[in-house]
Amino acid sequence: MSRRFTGWHATTILVAMFTVIIGANFVMARFAIRTFSGTVVDNSYVASQHFNRWLAAADAQTELGWTLDVAMDADRRVIVGTHGPEGPLATASLTAIASHPIGRVAERSVRIAPIGDGRFRSIDPLPAGRWKLRFTLRDRGKRAIFDDEVPA
Repeated sequence: MSRRFTGWHATTILVAMFTVIIGANFVMARFAIRTFSGTVVDNSYVASQHFNRWLAAADAQTELGWTLDVAMDADRRVIVGTHGPEGPLATASLTAIASHPIGRVAERSVRIAPIGDGRFRSIDPLPAGRWKLRFTLRDRGKRAIFDDEVPA
């Protein structure tokens, strides 16, 4: 003998369905809030006032023709090769700051030493994980900033 489908059955199905949907949304919202690293800029209006200056600085850097080759050795030390229009930047100095892409770990300064012919190597290894590196390259009174990312 089959039972009839009543209003209570329909109500139970609807309540169960919306409970699952609301529960899934709640869990996803908690994950999103817990992993959100913050804002890109504190005040977008103020940032927009600097935009043309940032474009001019980027154009000036492009005109220098400098490039970096960034790699990681087996000991997780960063190896950087510098290149200019005439070849390696042998007289350059390089500094770097490492930050976690999601912002979970505090920024850290990376100590870098020259190893000759426009190449540099970090003194200390980077901890395991993905790292975003901001390099500041200086040579003959000029400066360029490069962003690179090293894989986990």
